[in-house]
This record gives sequence, C-alpha cells and structure tokens, in this order.
Amino acid sequence: IKISSKLSNGSRTPSIIFLLSGGAKLASLQFEILAFERWGYPLWFMYFIGVVEVVGGICLMINWLAALASAGLAAMMVGALVTHIKFNELGMLAVATTILIMLVFFAVRNNQDIFKFFKK
Repeated sequence: IKISSKLSNGSRTPSIIFLLSGGAKLASLQFEILAFERWGYPLWFMYFIGVVEVVGGICLMINWLAALASAGLAAMMVGALVTHIKFNELGMLAVATTILIMLVFFAVRNNQDIFKFFKK
C-alpha cells in the first residue's frame, strides 16, 4: 500500500480531522454522547459514524483510495450539515461546511483516481 504523496496539498487536514473526530466517537467521549443525544440519534449511530470517519481518514492517506474516500466522506458531511442547520449550530455548521469544501475540492481535483478505481 502506497501512502499518498498528495496529502500535503489536499487530504492531510481532513484525514487528521476524521481520525480525531471518529476516534472521539469510538472512545465514547462525553461531548460526543451529549451531541448525539441532543440530536435524537441513537448511540449505535454515533459508533457507526465513528467507524466511517476513522476508516475514511485512513483511506485518505492511501493513494488509490484518497479521492474515492474524499467523495464518500463529502456525502456523509451533507448529513452533518443538515443536522447542524436543524439544530441551529452555526459554529459547527461553519466547520462542517469548510471540511465539506476541502473534501469536494480534493475529490474533483483527483476525479480521475475515482474513475480508475471503478475500472479495476
């Protein structure tokens, strides 16, 4: 497995964000539990999102998976945006929007990697 050399320009920051965020969910940190309870989501969903974020963060560091992981995580971030809008969490909405923009930019810039993945 080759670690992406593209990380410095496009996916390093999102990778770290998702590894930390997913890790916080999987570690059952109190602020994550309180957030999911406030939103009315079951705790199993918190763990599911945690797994997706950690796996996605790892995949962002693998050359042939980075663009696909970026697109998948961007799709997941749409759900985060909806949640933050619904609960009027403007600060978190700004953060989630910034992450989404980084992911979409990276996925679009490297879309040829996504098409190569499906041709295999």
